[in-house]
Amino acid sequence: MALTGRTALLAALGSVPIGIWDPSWTGILAVNAPLAVACACDFALAAPVRRLRLTRSGDTSTRLGDTADVTLTVTNPSNRPLRAHVRDAWPPSSWQPGTETTASRHRVTVPAGERRRVITRLRPTRRGDRQSDRVTIRSYGPLGLFTRQGTHRAPWTVRVLPPFTSRKHLPSKLSRLRELDGRTSVLTRGEGTEFDSLREYVPGDDTRSIDWRATARQSAVAVRTWRPERDRHILLVLDTGRTSAGRVGDAPRLDASMDAALLLAALASRAGDRVDLLAYDRRVRALVQGRTAGDVLPSLVNTMATLEPELVETDARGLTATALRSAPRRSLIVLLTTLDSAPIEEGLLPVLPRLTQRHTVVLASVADPHISRMAKARGNTDAVYEAAAAAQAQAERDRTADQLRRHGVTIVDAIPDELAPALADAYLELKAAGRL
Repeated sequence: MALTGRTALLAALGSVPIGIWDPSWTGILAVNAPLAVACACDFALAAPVRRLRLTRSGDTSTRLGDTADVTLTVTNPSNRPLRAHVRDAWPPSSWQPGTETTASRHRVTVPAGERRRVITRLRPTRRGDRQSDRVTIRSYGPLGLFTRQGTHRAPWTVRVLPPFTSRKHLPSKLSRLRELDGRTSVLTRGEGTEFDSLREYVPGDDTRSIDWRATARQSAVAVRTWRPERDRHILLVLDTGRTSAGRVGDAPRLDASMDAALLLAALASRAGDRVDLLAYDRRVRALVQGRTAGDVLPSLVNTMATLEPELVETDARGLTATALRSAPRRSLIVLLTTLDSAPIEEGLLPVLPRLTQRHTVVLASVADPHISRMAKARGNTDAVYEAAAAAQAQAERDRTADQLRRHGVTIVDAIPDELAPALADAYLELKAAGRL
């Protein structure tokens, strides 16, 4: 079969053994000499790689599940045009599985003395900082027979933020907050502890809210309205110990706890309360304090982006001491941790009175929906055993929750998709009852 193009040239060159002279080869050498010259010229005309200059621009952050576009600018200072393949390497978690090959490789042509831009589109699959690796460039000659290859460093970091999927619940929770805050007409006695104003009595109002002194001074019956107290302190405590690494569905428990903390922080800041964050296992992993209402949510999101579960047992005594130092005055302390019996009974229960005697405490825990499905399983012996195991696990969880309630702790136990709105509801109920 006849060979043509690049294959013929390479085959012809490969037929000449380098470093050996034999009179019988002179004819072949004479024939291949033009091809050798063409290949040498092709190599010489390939633009040099080491002299290229690379710079970056583009997105520096994105939410988990969204995309980030990073622009790589290739400047060719040589007097030869650059025809190249570019591989922009990033960590594997920067793309969805199976898309790295097409997303990280580019074909570029840069005339002499000019520059061109290529865009690498990232779609990260994990939170945290994603840092660019090496940029590999393969420069081709005009005939594509020989190449020059080299690598460059072009540092760039994209921070992958928590997705905050529970944001969709915020409008409904804010509507309920407005009712409590006196901005709608459904104010009733007990909806808060701060006196707000007087208004005329309407049928259906609680008679206990009538202000008899004000009524005596005017012709109409006057009632008092109340609103929740403002400027209360809320401390969100994220347990980053080993139990937070357990996966429920496709994500660690820590991610669901973060999502619930973000919704509560957004709601509480709108209510005029001050929100701080403490992440702890055996030492402080993150601490956010003193942020304004407009800055608290961006600060929490940015801080949570780099938090990862630590495979160590949480030091409950150290966590309690740190929380007390972070909340010197009466506050709402929200513990986002596990309801597993062993860590609670051996770690938290002995030190819990130190928190409850000074603060209002809410414990929010991520429940595994698989346990509920197992409890309903029937049909064969394995399914019955699974149902029995699930019932036992749920009974232990309920028993642990009852122990905490006896200490005055409010318990929020829900599956990942329901934890954030359930925690927000618990906050609003405490607000309405005047416990904040």
